[in-house]
Amino acid sequence: REGKENAQGNTIMSLSWSGKDQKNANQPAATGQKRPRNDAGNKVTVVLGAQWGDEGKGKVVDLLATEADIVCRCQGGNNAGHTVVVDGKEYDFHLLPSGIINPKSISLIGNGVVIHLPGLFEEGDKNEKKGLKGWEKRLIVSDRAHLVFDFHQVVDGLQETERQAQEGKNIGTTKKGIGPAYSSKASRTGLRVCDLLGDFKDFSTRFKNLVQQYQSMYPSLTADVEDQLKKLKEFAERLRPMVRDGVYYMYEALHGPPKKILVEGANAALLDIDFGTYPFVTSSNCTVGGACTGLGIPPMNIGDVFGVAKAYTTRVGIGAFPTEQLNAIGELLQTRGHEVGVTTGRKRRCGWLDLVIVRYAHMINGFTAIALTKLDILDVLDEIKVGVAYKLNGKRIPHFPANMDVLQKVEVEYETFPGWKTDTSAARKWNDLPVKAQNYIRFIENHIGVPIKWVGVGKSRECMIQMF
Repeated sequence: REGKENAQGNTIMSLSWSGKDQKNANQPAATGQKRPRNDAGNKVTVVLGAQWGDEGKGKVVDLLATEADIVCRCQGGNNAGHTVVVDGKEYDFHLLPSGIINPKSISLIGNGVVIHLPGLFEEGDKNEKKGLKGWEKRLIVSDRAHLVFDFHQVVDGLQETERQAQEGKNIGTTKKGIGPAYSSKASRTGLRVCDLLGDFKDFSTRFKNLVQQYQSMYPSLTADVEDQLKKLKEFAERLRPMVRDGVYYMYEALHGPPKKILVEGANAALLDIDFGTYPFVTSSNCTVGGACTGLGIPPMNIGDVFGVAKAYTTRVGIGAFPTEQLNAIGELLQTRGHEVGVTTGRKRRCGWLDLVIVRYAHMINGFTAIALTKLDILDVLDEIKVGVAYKLNGKRIPHFPANMDVLQKVEVEYETFPGWKTDTSAARKWNDLPVKAQNYIRFIENHIGVPIKWVGVGKSRECMIQMF
């Protein structure tokens, strides 16, 4: 091992073999032996939210899923919601990957996802009534995925009530039990799919212990343990045919014949447990690293990373929102954009496009291209603003603040554009868009430094204009 300094003064370490190993390094393998292959395998395409969620990721995934062999969820739970419109039918997905619509692709729920089994089957059955056929045969569930139980959901609500009483504010969770389930996972008391499908007696004991643990923390928590175990045993048998060793399955998919593999991110960069507006975040990594840890994919197999951003900004729940418009503009965006949470039914807060957060999301994820959605919502505006920088005490700051008290105090610097005052919903190619809308899109692209690959001007699959 040797260290040499380069021109910049950084030390570059190099490793070299010595002795016997060096001597044989370039020799052919002994007869009958095969050298190990260093085959990189298939690349995975990842679709991620670049704001606070609700950007229209489901639409982008649906577009790509038409040609995908496998569509994966890697993190989160049924706290996320994607709406997909196909042939005039609207499907809502929370745990199922949006790719489940494609009858030719496999959908995989990875180890990083936390699964509420009653919610999973209810969702499948509900969409089946809308026309989703054979979804159980196309779904694979990782045996390492953790389970969300009904009592986790009750605890989620109790924690929110407690926060409100103690601090005068809550986080604004969906009360789907996601945080408590990830807490159980992190404290090593959680239960996984493989536990449920193993020795049920052992599973039952551990389940009862987990309930008691939460009851000691929350004395008001009640749970009909025997009834829940009975239901879980029934769910286990329905789930069993879908369960695989997720790591082995992904390895075979990556290193077998050429395949198109798509990863559908839930939530978004600003809701990431590490990089989001903490503590008003989700409980998982919804940035690109979550695709690796949530599916067992090596970084070398990550290909394109597509970021999805709205042409304006929305946020559900509480927390800092620098470009929020608490005025007629905010109301117009909310009503025109039908900005209501798919999972919660809560109205979304609305504001101008914030390029500081999109650029920050790009720093973390390394987007290869962007999908800009809901451009048509801006069609009626006389002028459109875009947040391009934050100022603190009159000075521009080059970074996105970690501290929420600081973020609450920033002053946004805006660029103002003339509105195009034209209906863009019928546009199907770049030249169909008004010049002023084209200028708006090009400005966003140049400011972030990432090409915009799609522009969305409506709800359905056909409304995504592909640029290249």
